[in-house]
Amino acid sequence: MQAPRIVYYADDFTGATDTLANAARAGLRALLFLALPTAAQRERAGALDCLGIAGAARAMAPEEMATELAPVGAFFAASGARVLHYKCCSTFDSAPHVGSIGQAVRSLRPYAPNQFVPIVGGQPNLGRYCVFGNLFAAAGSGGTVYRIDRHPTMRQHPVTPMHEADLRQHLALQGLEAVAGLAYPVYHAAEATQHDKLEALQQTRPDAVLLDVAEPAHLAAVGGLIWREAQQQPLLAVGPSSVVQALTAHWAAQQQQQHTPPAPSNIGAAVGPVLVLVGSLSPITAQQVHHAKAFERVSLDAVQLAAPDGVYRRRMAAEVSAMLRKGQNVLACTSSAEGRATEGVPAGSRSLAQACGDWLAQVLQASPLRRVGIAGGDTSSLAVQSLDAWGLSHIGQVSADQALCRVHSDNPTLDGMELMLKGGQMGPPDVFERLIRGA
Repeated sequence: MQAPRIVYYADDFTGATDTLANAARAGLRALLFLALPTAAQRERAGALDCLGIAGAARAMAPEEMATELAPVGAFFAASGARVLHYKCCSTFDSAPHVGSIGQAVRSLRPYAPNQFVPIVGGQPNLGRYCVFGNLFAAAGSGGTVYRIDRHPTMRQHPVTPMHEADLRQHLALQGLEAVAGLAYPVYHAAEATQHDKLEALQQTRPDAVLLDVAEPAHLAAVGGLIWREAQQQPLLAVGPSSVVQALTAHWAAQQQQQHTPPAPSNIGAAVGPVLVLVGSLSPITAQQVHHAKAFERVSLDAVQLAAPDGVYRRRMAAEVSAMLRKGQNVLACTSSAEGRATEGVPAGSRSLAQACGDWLAQVLQASPLRRVGIAGGDTSSLAVQSLDAWGLSHIGQVSADQALCRVHSDNPTLDGMELMLKGGQMGPPDVFERLIRGA
């Protein structure tokens, strides 16, 4: 079977679907696997240009990340792909003790022989900009842009608060002590000058090279630098979906095509009732919950939901299933997601996210649905892992920054279900309403 050009591992499921959407909308044959694919699943997927693996490394300690990523590296090395993309969040929120990007590089680099490790900063279509190594991010879709360490949400993230805007300094704390920087003005120079500058940086044998992205026009130049090196030896690239955006922009330029961001492919109205599970603590998600007027609201007590005996989970699953069978759209929020205090379950805890996944699996078993939404990075990752599914493919866009995917499963009640996985910072105010009415 033909080798893919790109294999990517996403450190959470919401980001995984964003990369999937960008690859599919650029014309690549793309499929996202929810774990390392079996030989049978890989055969069923057919020829792929972009093969994704959704993971949950963003919520893992370094030792667990090393165990998680070793088989991913081995799979990449055997795949024949030229680029292994470690897909991290576009806000780069991570820390030495959890979701460490430094640990990801240490774990995956042995499987990519090229000494060049590009880190792509910025993803302009999501309001993320990297200028002279410093990261800036919009607060919500089209919102005010802040330096990341002054961002109203990311500076006080419950698990990985961002206290440093210079990504080189941020990554140094995670063990990447020598990250060189390639600043955006060089992209206006001739290609030969760009390559000479990169080669000079490489002579210092850095741990990685951080590539600025301040506007969409920079993507083709970044993609050209990465692909030229990947043609020599397979390489590890780190960053958000802009890694794939950069490569596809470069390939389009090579074919002398005008590269413009693809228009969102709209989705139709939902068939049957819609369920949304909200575990995100983001103020953006809280606003979206407030705008969701077409849903019946159900509060899930976080402490009881995470209780080991599962009694509360079963009771609430039965209650919500009954509502869905009556044709009601249901928006279920954990107490923490609605901004109320929760004692006994830390905000953003893994145990709560796993409990949400178990609850969701029970609901879908009792009342199969055609369309579901999940909000929250860790909640999405662990909830989807609780389902009997093995892959996702891109259907269309709920909004410019929010994808709707088709579930692939050997379970006929799940196969074909439409799924939106929404990160805390993503989506317009009416994103949940769009799941019902279409977009």
